[in-house]
Amino acid sequence: MDISTLAGLALGVAMTLMSMILGGSGLGVYINVPSVLMVIGGSFGAIMISNPLTRVLHITRYINIVIQEKKYPFEQTISSLISFSERARREGLLVLEDEIEDVQDDFLKNGIQLVVDGTDPEIIKSVMFNDVAQMEQRHETGIKLFGDWGTLAPAFGMIGTLAGLIAMLANLDDPDAIGSGMALALITTMYGSILANLILIPIKNKLQDRHQDEMLLRDIMIEGVLSIQAGDNPNILKYKLVSFLDPGRRREMLEVLMGE
Repeated sequence: MDISTLAGLALGVAMTLMSMILGGSGLGVYINVPSVLMVIGGSFGAIMISNPLTRVLHITRYINIVIQEKKYPFEQTISSLISFSERARREGLLVLEDEIEDVQDDFLKNGIQLVVDGTDPEIIKSVMFNDVAQMEQRHETGIKLFGDWGTLAPAFGMIGTLAGLIAMLANLDDPDAIGSGMALALITTMYGSILANLILIPIKNKLQDRHQDEMLLRDIMIEGVLSIQAGDNPNILKYKLVSFLDPGRRREMLEVLMGE
């Protein structure tokens, strides 16, 4: 589980509720069913209109990606690619066929298989980049879905505000109606802002973060596979792959590789 996501959500909810309680009026005044229906139901309906049903049904899958912490094996992948390079340089590319079954990542496994099969480097590059483009498109779909929802939620909050003001102005002679109309106007805006800024936009940002990490891993794999196919010196490949990492992790990785 991603502790940062769960802890951040819990902290955000707790601080929001505490501020309401400390405001002196209690939580009851902030509960308004029409506002919930307007913001959550209305914005979700708009998402259904603007997206295919299959994509909407995958919302839980995107949320699961955010909640589950995924470790991307940058260092392990770099070590494996350097090892493949060293062995291929000593014994030839065909020897890598013995290594393929131990590769867990299908993308890397397919790339190494293309190298072993003697595929033209341009074809290898085309196949791997097409695979990455498809992956990027899938990721962008989820990112866009939550980004759009994060924009729609406050918009429906404003629609609720207008509805509340209309109800209030239509019943100026009824003090009770004025109060309920004003509550709908203000609370709906608050619901829309909380939903967007505490849940939807952070989910979009976390999906973008996951996407960037996976793209970096794919870039490392592509560079490694193409370098192995080209017969690059393993020492040169080492510095090429390590350069993808941030400076702190780069130094640690180089120390590990130098110690081997």
